[in-house]
Amino acid sequence: GTLVFSLLMVSEKVGGAEGTKLDEDFKDLEKRADVTSKAVVDVISKTSEYLQPNPASRAKLTMLNTVSKMRGQVKSPGYPQAEGLLGESMAKFGREMGEDTNFGGALVDVGESMKRLAEVKDSLDIDVKQNFIDPLQAVVDKDIKDIQHHLKKLEGRRLDYDYKKKRQGKIPDEELRSALEKFHESKEMAESSMHNLLETDVEQVSQMASLVESQLQYHKQAVQILEELTDKLRDRVNEAQSRPRREYTPKPKASFDYEEQEHSNGEYSPSANPPSYSSAAPMCRRKHCTPGNRVNMQPCAKALYDFEPENEGELGFCEGDIIMLTNRIDENWLEGTIRGQSGFFPNNYVEVVVPL
Repeated sequence: GTLVFSLLMVSEKVGGAEGTKLDEDFKDLEKRADVTSKAVVDVISKTSEYLQPNPASRAKLTMLNTVSKMRGQVKSPGYPQAEGLLGESMAKFGREMGEDTNFGGALVDVGESMKRLAEVKDSLDIDVKQNFIDPLQAVVDKDIKDIQHHLKKLEGRRLDYDYKKKRQGKIPDEELRSALEKFHESKEMAESSMHNLLETDVEQVSQMASLVESQLQYHKQAVQILEELTDKLRDRVNEAQSRPRREYTPKPKASFDYEEQEHSNGEYSPSANPPSYSSAAPMCRRKHCTPGNRVNMQPCAKALYDFEPENEGELGFCEGDIIMLTNRIDENWLEGTIRGQSGFFPNNYVEVVVPL
């Protein structure tokens, strides 16, 4: 039979020889299939970035399908959500502050809600991966690869046919006819594969609907969590505003009078305006720091010798100085204050008058 292939092709001059040119319908089909293929590949990539901007988490997201097949249906994508990390931090420090405090309690409330949001985000990632990304990836792995394979094979057979056509008369007609038939076969296979891709648009629209449904469910659940949290925080704000503000009142500083005042109970009296002390003046007189006047007395010691500090943190004093004791560091060292300075010193330089 006669091959009426001229209806499908027109001829073009290529380097002075006739080259086979594909018809316009084929070119249009190829163009539409190419745009669809690029769209599918790019949408897969951008959807993964949308779900997980973090490249490390995104790499784990791509493994979700493999993991789910090995373990069964997965409930966690295998990477932490940013909401979960923030929630863990807030809840941890809120509990350290104390849930009975306003800020601490609010941190715990927000932290626990953020952890719930992370779980909802896990569900979104898993749903979108399994119901949108994976089906599109299957299109890439099968349909688009088939198209690429058939187009590549078509191009090879086109070149083979053109080469044999130039040698017409030098080769058997049967060989030329066979090359034309193979070219025609490859063209039909390429057209069929591209047609199949373009005709699956119902499935692709359905997959888009799954994506939007997953997003809708995520946002609905997120709204519910955030509305509950907003109510809790509003109650906390109202409670805090209705509670009387506690003003800071500094504790009175104890100072020691230099006047020879006698107190019926033997105590020292705090002064409204503490005197300024010179380096030579003792902070308290013996009468205020004696074993006989221990009632409500601050622990103190009397310097037996001069002590020059040699290291950072040591407290210097002169013989006869009265040092207020604040702490016993160990069996050899005490800590105290004198003339507004504080530090530690060896206990064999002093006589403890009122012990700690």
